[in-house]
Amino acid sequence: MKTDLPPEDDNPHLERPLRSFGRIKARPIKPRQAALMETLLPRIAVPDPKAGPVNPQTLMPNAAEVWLEIGFGGGEHMAAQAARRPDVLVIGCEPFLNGVASALRHVEEGGLENVRIHADDARDLVEVLPDASVDRVLILFPDPWHKARHNKRRLLQDETAEAFARILKPGGTLRFVTDWRDYAEWTLERLERAPGLKRIGAAEADWHVAPSDHVITRYEEKRLGDTAPIFLEYQKAA
Repeated sequence: MKTDLPPEDDNPHLERPLRSFGRIKARPIKPRQAALMETLLPRIAVPDPKAGPVNPQTLMPNAAEVWLEIGFGGGEHMAAQAARRPDVLVIGCEPFLNGVASALRHVEEGGLENVRIHADDARDLVEVLPDASVDRVLILFPDPWHKARHNKRRLLQDETAEAFARILKPGGTLRFVTDWRDYAEWTLERLERAPGLKRIGAAEADWHVAPSDHVITRYEEKRLGDTAPIFLEYQKAA
C-alpha cells in the first residue's frame, strides 16, 4: 500500500512523533467539497492545538457528552452518530483531506450542528485536551502498518493508550475496531497496560459482535483485512 511518506519521517533525530497515517491527499477534491473546505470547515474547525489547550465544553457549551472519533475516513460513521445524538458534541480527527472534504458534505447535508473537525493528526489535539474531558473515544479501522519495522507507526502505542485513558471521564468508554487480527492483539496488549482502563466483554468470542450502536460504513463492507471486524471496548474506572 502506497503511503507517500516523506523521507525525513524516518529520521531518528526528529522529535515529532512518527506519522500514523499515509497520504494527505489522494485525488482532486470535487468542486462542491472544495467550496465547503473554504466555507464550512473554518466554521466548525477545532481551534489549533498548537495555540494552547482546547476545552471541548467551549465548542458546544450545552453538550450532554463529548465524543472523539479518531480517523473518521469519509465521515459516514461520524455523521450518522452525530445525527442520532444531536445533544452530543462529536469531534472528528482526520488528516486525509479527501476524507475531510467528504465529511463536510455529510455535515452539510445532515444539517449537523454538533460536529467539530480537526483536519490533522489527532495526537496533537489529544495532547492539549483536559483530563477527564471526553465521554467516548472511537477509533475505527486505523492504518494497520503490517510490516514489523512499521509497527512503531501504529496509532495505538503505550503512550497513546495512556493519553486516551487520561482524557476519558470516569465511566467513559473507548472503542477500537480493526479487521486485522494482529492489530487487535497488538492493541489488546497496550490497552490492558493503560492505567484505569478495563475491558468490557473479555471473552474472545465477543470480538466479532458489533455493539448495538455501531454504524457500518462502505469501507467496512469492503472487507480489506484478514478477519471479520473485531470490536474492542474499554471503560475508564469510575
